[in-house]
Amino acid sequence: MDAYTLYGAEVSYYTGKARAYLRWRGVPYVEQTATQEVYRDIILPTVGWPVIPVVRTPGGEILQDTADIIGHIEAVESRDPPVWPQTPLLRFVSELLHLYGDEWLMIPAMHYRWSYNEDWAYAEFGALSAPHLTPEEQYELGKKNGARFKGALPVLGVNETTIPGIETSYEAFLEDFSAHLETHPYLLGHRTTLADFAFFGPLYAHLYRDPTSGELMKRLAPKVADWVERVESGERGDETVPHEDTVHATLMPILERQMREQLPALLATAALYRDWASTAEAGERVPRQLGKITIEIEGCQAEAAARSFQLWRLQGALDVYHGMDEPTRTRADALLNTIGGADLKRLDYPRLKRENYKLVLA
Repeated sequence: MDAYTLYGAEVSYYTGKARAYLRWRGVPYVEQTATQEVYRDIILPTVGWPVIPVVRTPGGEILQDTADIIGHIEAVESRDPPVWPQTPLLRFVSELLHLYGDEWLMIPAMHYRWSYNEDWAYAEFGALSAPHLTPEEQYELGKKNGARFKGALPVLGVNETTIPGIETSYEAFLEDFSAHLETHPYLLGHRTTLADFAFFGPLYAHLYRDPTSGELMKRLAPKVADWVERVESGERGDETVPHEDTVHATLMPILERQMREQLPALLATAALYRDWASTAEAGERVPRQLGKITIEIEGCQAEAAARSFQLWRLQGALDVYHGMDEPTRTRADALLNTIGGADLKRLDYPRLKRENYKLVLA
């Protein structure tokens, strides 16, 4: 049987997300480490910049973004159960958590890697890129390759001012997630969904696997570490139990934290995007950074980049929201009011689309 090929790395945030999905989905796939040769021969000529994961389908198509990878495989394979919850309310929540896992948990993930696990990360980067080199040579190569990732910390707003808030927030998140896992094995209940894979990316690749942050997770939140291990193994959960079409109370603190921390950044980024789009033409590539915004985490403020890709993930959630029938929308509105997300009900900005692996104005 023809197999998918996953080009990625163990240290990679989004490779972890894609790999866990592929294992859960049960489709045949092989993984190939993204060495220098893979970047040179496959990724750069097709995608245009050095990014992972990349998936080659059995038909030879190259997919780059994890949402595109998952969406393509779900459509082509048509297997049950689908990765998305089958009720509109839970699908909306799943997309909100997708946004949170992909775009906001990146902040603690990057902080802990580059503030506590830097030398280890350099060695890992070098070993993956050039397994034929000596450990010393691998470290030097890893330091060179890792510089652009460490350089993303100011972009994310990670600095001496925000680090205390980031750590306080992350430890509180671990406590909230642990409490949820006391009664529910997965984010939305008894089975794995897209939300779990989105959380798995940062929680496995950076915060579980990196040694210092991994020790912290296992000490403070053993239930979260257990969840990481279960999702990593491809565990599917109890698929005989239908989704209850309710958002469990134990999930509320996580959603409230998302709205308190991430939503203001999204609103500020959307405002900058509207300004940019007012003079742009359809099909024009959207800048990866639209300007500067202020983020606040546990009372700690800093300047960060207004990252446009967050709006692409948010658009997926808003599309589900706007596609609801009136009774379901009423329930979603009540949820948003409860978690501090009422501004999402009125948020509007020009549509985005992906074209040739790039984000463009629709």
